[in-house]
Amino acid sequence: MNAKPTLRSSVKAYLYLLPALLIIVTFNIIPIFRSFEMAFWTDYSFIQREVYGYGADNFVRLWEDQHFWTAISNTARFVFVVVPLQILISLGVALMLNSNIKLQRFFRSIYFLPSVTSLVALSMVWQFIFHTNHGILNSAIGLFGFGPIPWLTRPEYAMISLMIMSIWRGLGFCIVVFLAGLQRVDEGLYLAAKVDGARGWNRFKTVTLPALSPTLLFITIVSVIQAFRIFTEVFSLFQGEPGPANSALTMVFYIWQAFHNRQLGLASAATVVLFVVIFIFTMIQLYVGKKVVHY
Repeated sequence: MNAKPTLRSSVKAYLYLLPALLIIVTFNIIPIFRSFEMAFWTDYSFIQREVYGYGADNFVRLWEDQHFWTAISNTARFVFVVVPLQILISLGVALMLNSNIKLQRFFRSIYFLPSVTSLVALSMVWQFIFHTNHGILNSAIGLFGFGPIPWLTRPEYAMISLMIMSIWRGLGFCIVVFLAGLQRVDEGLYLAAKVDGARGWNRFKTVTLPALSPTLLFITIVSVIQAFRIFTEVFSLFQGEPGPANSALTMVFYIWQAFHNRQLGLASAATVVLFVVIFIFTMIQLYVGKKVVHY
């Protein structure tokens, strides 16, 4: 079991890894470097695939483009609202499902079902739920005497609708990961806390939360990255549009529009900006995680 690796075993291991490494390099690593190069294209022919000039003009255009700043603002609002709410709700549900309740496996399957269902199909369901005149949500609100809300057709409600659907869809993955973390907590710690007189919130604060801190860090990093990359939800929910009056325009949707209009340099520059933003947020979370996470 403790045998040192030999040249033969190392070569054999790399041969096993070679197919996966080729896929990663071809579809992940090379496109990343290619995007960085394309971000500095200033004069090129899309049809002939020739580049005639390089420079920082695309980044200047981004700085002067009001739509890009709208995309950044919308994406930031989405991240700072959806991620905390998604984590809090999923943690609460995971704590409930981790207790001895009836039909435990059934509820776990129900909560995870949206995560494995086609996002396009889910968006069609939510379009019906948010429908102004015939939607289930407005029908429920009407029972309390409120008038119908134009969830998908008014700028002030479009982002709220997107957030509601995204939180609901992302709960399943977070709940499953939290459940895995909760089941790894040593029962002896709970017994020791109980002997010391810790109850309810104190037991959660002193035992559960520290034990869950690695899981919480992982979920936070993954959720933030996914929130910054939101696109399909917007495209499907608003039928290919970035919401009324660009109210749901996100950074990835902006990038897609630029590529769709064959503005390869502009799209690549926006991609580089998004990459830098995600990288900074991830580094901040890892730095904070070193201070507060208990392994």
